[in-house]
Amino acid sequence: MSTASLVMASSAAQAAGTVAGTDIVNVAQATYDAPGGGTPVTIDSNVVTIKVDELLDVTVVSSDPGDVIVSPGWTAQVLTYQVTNSGNGSEAFTLSADTARPGDEFDATFEMVILDSNGNGVYDPGVDTIYTPGTNDPVLTPDESITVFILSAIPASVEDTERAEIELSAIANTGSGTPGSIFAGQGDGGGDAVVGSTGARDADGGYFMVQASDVNLVKSATIIDPFGGSEAVPGAVIIYQLVATTVGTGDLDNLAIRDEIPADTTYKAESITLEGAPLSDAASDGDAGSFDSGSIAVALGTVPGGQTRTITFQVTID
Repeated sequence: MSTASLVMASSAAQAAGTVAGTDIVNVAQATYDAPGGGTPVTIDSNVVTIKVDELLDVTVVSSDPGDVIVSPGWTAQVLTYQVTNSGNGSEAFTLSADTARPGDEFDATFEMVILDSNGNGVYDPGVDTIYTPGTNDPVLTPDESITVFILSAIPASVEDTERAEIELSAIANTGSGTPGSIFAGQGDGGGDAVVGSTGARDADGGYFMVQASDVNLVKSATIIDPFGGSEAVPGAVIIYQLVATTVGTGDLDNLAIRDEIPADTTYKAESITLEGAPLSDAASDGDAGSFDSGSIAVALGTVPGGQTRTITFQVTID
């Protein structure tokens, strides 16, 4: 896909005044009365034409409303930016991503920069265009913007609440440098190109934040023997308690607990409880519990980090 075919999103930014290449034309006039009271005479000065030079300016802004939440080992994670030509001429910009930012807590692994081809502001795999510097640098008219995505992988070794910054930079292809620097004859429309207040380059950072979770599972047993004591004799009931505690700030999805009935014991039917509430043994009745093939199971679903679920069930010693 050519650069010209990219759909550019409009921006609220205001470009730097009159469009580059515009001719400012001025003619002065003088009038006087002809000698002897004749018809007044008007004469024109020479024409002075000044071509408006191109002002090279660009702004880069992260479009994400806050940190983008990720988990260890995830790939193709997206940060979103908007690049706006805040100069007054049509200009191409070279883009680059920096994942090795100082001051953050881990470095994401850069995968690619993507241009928002259909202008909807959302990364669409297989639709949006992979960016290759020098090949499809986005060309923006004054005030025009394009949404840019940076895709990254999250290392498996990251820990809960750690953050990583990724910076997107844009630089005008005509040139950059100290504001006021001049590139003679290189401006859009045939004038000079003059570096604006941004230095014709800008950058902004977006952030990933890790939400990682794990579960601690602790099992304990209470024995009630037929004589009112706590001896493990035949006929005694063992009440097993399973306490699942999620650790971290993220959610654990599809958390399920399963426990096999020990040898030399018999499961006590309909004895499963979750948070003290009874669950049935049937797998198809819609509640979270079931007993099948010598095991009890409880489907806990999505459990946020830092929460506890308590399960009990009973067996009888044979």
